[in-house]
Amino acid sequence: MTRNLLNIYRKSMIRSIVLLAFLFGGCESYLDKSPQATITDTDVFGSFISFQGFVEEMYDCVIDIHKVLGGNQFYNFSASDELLSTVPIIWDDGNYWNQTTFLYAASPNLAYQANLTRMRVWPFAWYGIRKANLGLSKLDLLTDVTEEEKNAIKGQLLFFRGFLHFELMRYYGGLAYVDQVLSSSEELTLPRLSYKETAAKVSADLEAAAALLPLKWDDAAVGKATLGNNGQRITKIHAMSMLGKNLLYAASPMMNESSTGSNTYDVELSKKAADVFTEVIRICNESGTYKLQSWATWTDNFWVWSPSNRDRPGGTEVIMNPTVIIPSYVRFTTNRTSNPVQYGAGNSRVEVPTHNFIKNYGMANGLPIDDPASGYNPNDPWTGRDPRFYIDIVYDGVRLVDNATAAAAKSNEFAQLANNGFHRNGTPASAGVAGSVTGYFYKKWTPKGNNPWDNRWGNFQSYHPLMRLADVYLMYAEAALNGYGTPLSKSPAATLTAVDAVNMIRNRAQLPNLTAKYTASKDAFMKQIIRERAVEFAFEGHRFFDLRRWNISGNPEYLQKTAIDFDRGANGKPINLSERTVVTRVFEKRHNWLPFQLKDVKLYEGFPQNPGW
Repeated sequence: MTRNLLNIYRKSMIRSIVLLAFLFGGCESYLDKSPQATITDTDVFGSFISFQGFVEEMYDCVIDIHKVLGGNQFYNFSASDELLSTVPIIWDDGNYWNQTTFLYAASPNLAYQANLTRMRVWPFAWYGIRKANLGLSKLDLLTDVTEEEKNAIKGQLLFFRGFLHFELMRYYGGLAYVDQVLSSSEELTLPRLSYKETAAKVSADLEAAAALLPLKWDDAAVGKATLGNNGQRITKIHAMSMLGKNLLYAASPMMNESSTGSNTYDVELSKKAADVFTEVIRICNESGTYKLQSWATWTDNFWVWSPSNRDRPGGTEVIMNPTVIIPSYVRFTTNRTSNPVQYGAGNSRVEVPTHNFIKNYGMANGLPIDDPASGYNPNDPWTGRDPRFYIDIVYDGVRLVDNATAAAAKSNEFAQLANNGFHRNGTPASAGVAGSVTGYFYKKWTPKGNNPWDNRWGNFQSYHPLMRLADVYLMYAEAALNGYGTPLSKSPAATLTAVDAVNMIRNRAQLPNLTAKYTASKDAFMKQIIRERAVEFAFEGHRFFDLRRWNISGNPEYLQKTAIDFDRGANGKPINLSERTVVTRVFEKRHNWLPFQLKDVKLYEGFPQNPGW
């Protein structure tokens, strides 16, 4: 929000006008005149097609945190118990100042949009907010259109303004809510609001957007010109799902404490969130707009084989994916450092699941591994686990390569993750892998076949979903529990109780319903929601935010990042197993929020730094 940034936005608008001139006019005639002489506000904002072209650019502001630096940078956001890297993670040491390269960094120069190394959360969020406000200020120029077309434009603008403020809030807390076109010549005076105050403004924008946007663009007149290519466009369900999420975040203990001083759920906001999610579920059930993937096709949420590179993951369940700038590059950004034989032979950085996080995966009988009746055998720890474990996790002995004929392929055919294994920490980079420091890799985005020997990566697309319908169900369960009071509570208009919603996700993963002991009390059930979210959304980017908003990121059980050490016995089973702490995270109260860069908090008196920084 600095004056320099505002000037950049103004210059970016000129670049947009130049681009429109090339698109809608001849190059020769354009070169004879300045952009200001040939393109008017009415040219840009007067028709649905040109105005929608202006709106389209905001889709590029939806950032995938896994690829904000070009390549998989998820380790930067694993300041929780989820992942550990072969290279020390500065955030684990509590140095949240170290965010320049993946949250701030370069300005949002449109010429760089094809270069994923330039996509950062902070500048692109403010850039998108600026565009949304500019578009809203020009709506009166949009006259020769149908009401549906005007609503679609306004709905998208309101959605992006609310969504992008929310994106910033979940890192930094309450903000100055920018809902007008700011001038670079005026003094900045907008006050910084509390989290709850900012969330209320986000909610107002998202609720208004939901009332204006189509349910399905392909079924609306406004989407006919792009029929079949509307899959990523913002709809009523996007806006309502984000509205519910914004309300639940604002209700969560950390956010409520920052606003009111009470480390508890805000009951009324929780009820509102549950009611919104109820409506999302109802609309999806009645319209078929979104539905849960079957277990047999669960991986369609994350990756697909695509010979044409045009098929997209997401199936019937993913509500919102990040914007894809370069389709052929997506597979690198989602996979590069998660698997020993994926793409980057000799990677200096490999992020891997921690053993303490692996403990969240229960048993196939549905019980947590610490339940005496679960049947978990600590000397045979990878047998009989939750079916999602076998899709998500590479453990010792898992097959990695089918076409294992060459010597290098033979060495990588099966995961060797025992203490002296080929894929364990210490393996030289020249061998093709940096090695796992914990005894695991993950493969949620890396199906077998993406390696130099099976050579199937050219027919592969893989995304990190931003919002799935499964998330709506689990957020509904959390909101209904904490708003309406018990595991068997439900929103007044809902057909599902909080327990029913969790069991739907478990049943889809071939697990039985939660047993009575885990639904007998609010606390017992909330622990299962925490565990279920860890497993269902493993490595999808939720964990860092979930642990913080629950105000438990600093709890002892989440501070330790551990490895499992073992030797391989004669029968191939692990022996001499022991758990070892690799890293103890530093987490203090100030780590609830990231610090603003110093130059930003010096802009004006009404924009203070976060506590403790």
